[in-house]
Amino acid sequence: MKQTGLVVASHGRHCVVETPDGERRICHPRGKKSQVVVGDRVQWLASTDEGTIEKVEPRSNLFYRQDEIRTKSFAANLDQILILIAAEPEFSEMQLTRALIAAEAEHITPLIALNKRDLKIPFDRALARLEPYARMGYTVLSLGLRDADLGDLSERLDHKTTLVLGPSGTGKSTLINQLIPDANVATGEISHALNSGRHTTTSTTWHWVDAERTTGLIDSPGFQEFGMHHIDAMQLAAYMPDFKPHVAHCKFYNCSHLHEPGCGVQAAVTAGEITASRYKLYGLLFAELTQPAHY
Repeated sequence: MKQTGLVVASHGRHCVVETPDGERRICHPRGKKSQVVVGDRVQWLASTDEGTIEKVEPRSNLFYRQDEIRTKSFAANLDQILILIAAEPEFSEMQLTRALIAAEAEHITPLIALNKRDLKIPFDRALARLEPYARMGYTVLSLGLRDADLGDLSERLDHKTTLVLGPSGTGKSTLINQLIPDANVATGEISHALNSGRHTTTSTTWHWVDAERTTGLIDSPGFQEFGMHHIDAMQLAAYMPDFKPHVAHCKFYNCSHLHEPGCGVQAAVTAGEITASRYKLYGLLFAELTQPAHY
């Protein structure tokens, strides 16, 4: 008999499915093409000690990155994405922008959290760099994880499914362990079950923050590169909140916002309504997304 379940971990051709009563079991997708990701709601069929995924329920969203060669799915059915960066090492505005655009494209709310509040001078410098993002309407949170200072983050996670994203060295493990004290144990058990101990840090894992299992936190591997080849270059400006209002003022409907006359975006840059650094990022991303693929 088919049962419903939630995918809480996946690695290669295996995944771990959690039943509504909290039991976890290793399952295998049916068919070679079938790809399940953490956060998927599925229908599965039990066998002796494992199970088979029979159907993946329709997703409300799928957060992924794509470079020229491969696609990497992070998770599905998210309420929000927590992009964790730190005062040190200095964060990359390009990486931050890529993650924000990918979230906008899937209609997922992003939260930006800046960690290492104890490093006052670099922290203030980083916060100043984030000021334009706060003005765009993004939520920017300050954290001091070394001092277990989570600010109001816990309330923002409450009753939601959140993917935690960020490069290594930002304090992601510290955050997960402060919110979920036995997270390492759970991850270790899943890795052991999937026989992927050496891949612990490269697999995405779902954790419950509360005993009632209403608040889900998804821990993903640290990333250094975030490919955006799944984004249409002509849609890029629509996913950037500081650009979007000015697109309507462009003379041409298919404006690239780079060289056309009568461009609303270029006028906004000249007027100081879009920062020069953001416009430069846009130009670099547009060039990347329009160059011919090299396979």
